[in-house]
Amino acid sequence: MAKIYLLNNLKFDDVVNIELFSIEYIKTQIDMSSYDAIVFTSKNAVYSINSNNNDWKKIPSYAIAPKTAEAIKNTNGNLVFTGITSHGNEYANELIPLLKDKKVLYVKALKTVSNLTKILKENKIDVDELVAYKTSCKNSNHLLEKDSIIIFSSPSSVECFFKNYKWDNSFKAVVIGKTTALYLPENINYTISSKTSIEECIKLAKQLLV
Repeated sequence: MAKIYLLNNLKFDDVVNIELFSIEYIKTQIDMSSYDAIVFTSKNAVYSINSNNNDWKKIPSYAIAPKTAEAIKNTNGNLVFTGITSHGNEYANELIPLLKDKKVLYVKALKTVSNLTKILKENKIDVDELVAYKTSCKNSNHLLEKDSIIIFSSPSSVECFFKNYKWDNSFKAVVIGKTTALYLPENINYTISSKTSIEECIKLAKQLLV
């Protein structure tokens, strides 16, 4: 029987979890006093910096999407902007007028495919990067049902899925955003969620499963 598979540990009704990667926070020593703005593109970056630094909360924070914004609010950060498009390169372009003449810190994962830093620098934004967390793949022996839908919620979920599984042509792929879609092999057709949220991905997957 066809199923919906979500490749992380978040629980939802009628969805099967396959936890394929773990997240490790990287301890950082950084002087926040020289920055006027902090840019986040994931909630894991927020939780990571919050685990070993309190000074970031004083600095205006810019979030790519509502879930990242929620993480900033939950940790008592200073949220001043939430992205409208919720996609990497478009988010960078939204930030350009807001970050003019500011010293910016982009808190990120060890591996990303976003052009955010490049776009900001090309538009004369003074931005530094801080690597705050990394992901590691886990092994899985979970058997996947034919005609199922696989939800890819991050580049790491794509990388770790294909380390464990071969793609079956009966599968359908639902992807949380354009950046994640870039990681998929070229021969795989996919549908991108209209919003960068797991809930929207699941809603789309349930429509495709009918």
